[in-house]
Order: sequence, then C-alpha cells, then structure tokens
Amino acid sequence: LLIATILSAQCTDERVNQVTKKLFVKYPSLRDFAEAKLSALEKDIRPTGFFRHKAQNIKNCCRMLLDEFQGKIPRDLDALILLPGVGRKTGNVVLGNAFTLASGVVVDTHVTRLSRRLGLTEEKSAERIEQDLISLVPKKHWIQFSHWFIHHGRQICRARKPACEKCFLFDLCPRLL
Repeated sequence: LLIATILSAQCTDERVNQVTKKLFVKYPSLRDFAEAKLSALEKDIRPTGFFRHKAQNIKNCCRMLLDEFQGKIPRDLDALILLPGVGRKTGNVVLGNAFTLASGVVVDTHVTRLSRRLGLTEEKSAERIEQDLISLVPKKHWIQFSHWFIHHGRQICRARKPACEKCFLFDLCPRLL
C-alpha cells in the first residue's frame, strides 16, 4: 500500500493498479525495491508520471525502512512522514487503510473540492483543509469520511459536470443556493 500510494501522486488509481500488478511481482520485497537499479525502476513506473522522482523516493523509502525501522512500516504519522516520498496524505492513507489508525483526514483533490464546495473550508492548502475537517469531523469517522468524500467526488460531485441532480446533499449545497 505504501508504494502504491507514493505512485498515486498526480496519477489515477486505475493507472497505479495497472503498474503495481507487474511491479509487485518483479519487486516482491522492500529489499528488492531498495536494491533495484534506478533506471529499471524508473522504466517500470514510468506510466504513473513523475517517474524519476517517484523511483528515487521509493528506493530511498525502502532503504530507510530496512535500515531504520527493521523493515516495518511505522504506525505513527510523525515517523511515517520522515520517509522519502511520504507526506501527510500518504501517511494518513497508509495508517487508515493498513492499520485502521485515524491519524488525520486524507485530503486529495476530491476531498479538497467537496470541502470547499460545501463550505466546510475556504482554505486551499491540504494541511489547512485537513485541520478544518479535523475540527468538524469526529475522530472515529476520519478514515471513513475520506472514503465517502473521495467516492462522492469521483461519482457525483465531479470537477467538471457535477451530477447535482443525483446528489443527496443537493438541498444543502451552498454552491447552488
């Protein structure tokens, strides 16, 4: 999940899933990623975009996990974001989905768009949006909240041509008032 989430930056889940299907066969362990030839890894992940930067981050992240974390994914956000290529979004995704630990709210493009459209925040930076959402959403719902908003943003409240007529929040949406 950590590698897939690093690859997901500026890339669709569909593309990441296509790439990781072969990638995890070729590199089944942290050590395989850490010791991979950089040019080969770049070639393998090229379809995800920003492949040079992502490949370097993946190698360095896996090396750091092996050297400093005994090959285990840290279970706290402060430790996770020390890893190359891991920011709050990736850290929150990994902790929430792999360990069911609510460390914050995942803020991606969909969560950003919906939060702003619904008037939950006026902020533009992911960190500030996350702080606004954390103050509004009970901690026990943080993980599921992100899933709900991401799903709703993909299916209904799209960036272009939102399907407002299908939205259960239609009567509450400040965008339409």
